[in-house]
Amino acid sequence: QVQLVESGGGLVQAGGSLRLSCVASRSIFSINTMGWFRQAPGKEREFVTAISRSGGTTYYADSVKGRFTISRDNAKNRVYLQMNSLKPEDTAVYYCAVRQDYSTSYYPNDYDYWGQGTQVTVSS
Repeated sequence: QVQLVESGGGLVQAGGSLRLSCVASRSIFSINTMGWFRQAPGKEREFVTAISRSGGTTYYADSVKGRFTISRDNAKNRVYLQMNSLKPEDTAVYYCAVRQDYSTSYYPNDYDYWGQGTQVTVSS
């Protein structure tokens, strides 16, 4: 089992940047996929990005490609989400998640552990 805690959310103007951080309660060296999802009010939780165990492979939703960057530091048990050129439509609660299976998935139900989320609000 692993607990996840996100931080770094906040209020930012459109065009601005934020860096989210997710720390795990234990070593993430053996965790295959770590991902970020988001959920806006009245909408379903959606995939944002994911990263492989080594960090060598990353996946992005089309809506964030070129603006967001995921990275992980296995030695610090952390995964990061650098968000640039933020838009009002990026406003949501952002969740960190862990998938222990070797394959990556874009579906929330395929992830095993979740953080409590951090709010990101982008004003126009």
